Amino acid sequence: MTTAAKTLSREPGPVLVESPTFDVERVRRDFPILNQKVRSKALVYLDNAATSQKPQPVIDAITRYYQSGNANIHRGVHFLSEHATGEHEAAREAVREFINAARTEELIFVRGTTEGINLVAQTYGRAHVGAGDEVLVSAMEHHSNIVPWQILCEQQGAKLRVIPINDQGELLLDEFEKLIGPRTKIIAVAHVSNALGTINPIREIIRIAHAHNVPVVVDGAQAVPHIKVDVQDLDCDFYAFSGHKMYGPMGIGVLYGKYKLLEAMPPYQGGGDMIRSVTFEKTQYNTLPYKFEAGTPDVAGAIGLGAAIKYLNSVGIENVAAHEHELLEYAMQALSKLPGIRIIGIARNKAAVLSFVMEGVHPHDIGTILDQEGIAVRTGHHCAQPIMQRFGIPATVRASFALYNTKAEVDALVAGIKKVQEVFA
Repeated sequence: MTTAAKTLSREPGPVLVESPTFDVERVRRDFPILNQKVRSKALVYLDNAATSQKPQPVIDAITRYYQSGNANIHRGVHFLSEHATGEHEAAREAVREFINAARTEELIFVRGTTEGINLVAQTYGRAHVGAGDEVLVSAMEHHSNIVPWQILCEQQGAKLRVIPINDQGELLLDEFEKLIGPRTKIIAVAHVSNALGTINPIREIIRIAHAHNVPVVVDGAQAVPHIKVDVQDLDCDFYAFSGHKMYGPMGIGVLYGKYKLLEAMPPYQGGGDMIRSVTFEKTQYNTLPYKFEAGTPDVAGAIGLGAAIKYLNSVGIENVAAHEHELLEYAMQALSKLPGIRIIGIARNKAAVLSFVMEGVHPHDIGTILDQEGIAVRTGHHCAQPIMQRFGIPATVRASFALYNTKAEVDALVAGIKKVQEVFA
């Protein structure tokens, strides 16, 4: 097996400089869960790509809503309903500012990235993809950006084609452009790979796609918590992300879509709130974004997401990116010195995800031993089985960093890996 030291031929990435005002110890105090011990050891939480921990302001916002503001929204005329409606829509405005959408009507609250992508596949996709057409995805996609398109292709008689990557885990742009043809109707690509951490050149991908008049759906679940996202600057057609990966609650996410595309799309689900009027003969649908928000929404979730955005803004997404980049570089260097460790995914431009395998030891065994040391990592295929097949492995250990992680925690991870090696020596 090749050791990481032999494979780390990474080119320098962008220069990210942490602000002198960023204080990771102060940030950690905002996350009460980090104070606890697990298995009698201080918790080292490195599973942030699965879900991030929640700062006190987010916990407080959700608690406050249920303690003193709980009501259903939009149709009530009483005080609580109007107040809850105001908070819910204020959260939508916070999302708009955070990703620089042109208008709030372009932002649909969904359960998460998965639902956002399924919505596009089953509305825009079914209207625009027919028999013999093609949908492009990349080899590094999460299952949530593969399966919805497979379902669509099976329904419509279309074909799913795959953009290849190189051994560093980088998407091959030349091959990508060669795959685009007159039958290509949708391109769906992750902004950041959840399994490798690769930051794709999404603006260039969109530019190439648009040169062929093909819309682009971006899975932004692993990008929004770590780097600045500007949907107008990217010129993406759709962009989906989840609240729980960016310090917000589970069960809430956002689908951004260009207004003219959303306006032309049929509803995704039928029910209350998505209608303007209903008779047994015909239903008139509501305006955007409510046309796509059938039923009682996750009001507390939206309010919590708004609080998470406010928190991230207070820290500064540039500070987050710089801090996590420094942690990633530190961890890459530390693990590269360990014998028998192979890092999977050494793209030139990476977010704070470090996947690796250890010679002769299954990732699940590594994760179990690390857990005994209080270290939480993710092991398995990370809902990205095709990328595991691409690298000829069944699974990896994935350590993923967030704004509250420290170099001392990376040191704890390295010490834990050494214990694993002692056990299996």
